[in-house]
Amino acid sequence: MRRSLDPQGLAGPLERVPAPAVFVVSGLTQYVGAAVAVGLFVRLGAPEVGWWRIALAAVVLVLWRRPWRRDWSRRDLGWSAAFGVVLAAMNLAFYIAIEHLPLGTAVAIEFCGPVVVAALTGRGWRARAAIVAAAVGVVLLAGVTLGSGLSRADAVIGLGSIFAAATCWGLYILLGRRVARVGAGVDGLAVGMAVGSLCFAPFFVHSTPEVLSDGGLVLLLVVVAVCSSVVPYGLEQTVLRRVPPATFAVLLALLPATAAVVGAVMLRQLPGAAQVIGLLCVSAAIALAPPRAE
Repeated sequence: MRRSLDPQGLAGPLERVPAPAVFVVSGLTQYVGAAVAVGLFVRLGAPEVGWWRIALAAVVLVLWRRPWRRDWSRRDLGWSAAFGVVLAAMNLAFYIAIEHLPLGTAVAIEFCGPVVVAALTGRGWRARAAIVAAAVGVVLLAGVTLGSGLSRADAVIGLGSIFAAATCWGLYILLGRRVARVGAGVDGLAVGMAVGSLCFAPFFVHSTPEVLSDGGLVLLLVVVAVCSSVVPYGLEQTVLRRVPPATFAVLLALLPATAAVVGAVMLRQLPGAAQVIGLLCVSAAIALAPPRAE
């Protein structure tokens, strides 16, 4: 998820910190941001919170990277724009999903996107085992969701949204590689997020007066944007530079569990036995997915 771009100078002092520690901090930060976002859904609505996350993160990245200083070709801009639109759609779908599903369950199912991409572009027993493990995990998690205390509407909307997010994540990986190949790096991410936020602005700009009239809400949305987008995107790219792909795959496998822990602590979403087994299956699939496809 969001792991295809070069960090362009984000390392510095982080080079002295063990890569797994950096990765764990990145995952915790990302899902703490998601947990804070869940608390805002009643005040603003899940899609609106998702869009503000993208828009504010785009502002931070554009001011930081100042991508206008770069010489852009139309092709490079086009790929970055497509990348950003898919990224925005992925995050909007994810926020709708976590309004209806437990955070850990949603994150685990969303990982099917990159697992499928990795498995389809890989070969050998690892690819086949990853698909099987992911399928078992998703069936368990979806079955628990449908049979839980959630209303049928919540389960259907939540599962539909998270599968849409997983599909977008797969496309995000493929487009992210294209952006990385042209050397756009974090500048491409900044441009992409700006374009993505602008594309969806007509649907959510109506919330601007409500948001800007509440300083506390603006502050919390900035926290969500920084915690869920700016910080993890940057930290994870420093990890990519320092560990081989196979090691990074194992670290990725920690994220569903990380999300489940954050959901349990911050949102009181305690997983049952079947959910834990499903999370473990998805984590195994992530670790087994062929490294070269990440």
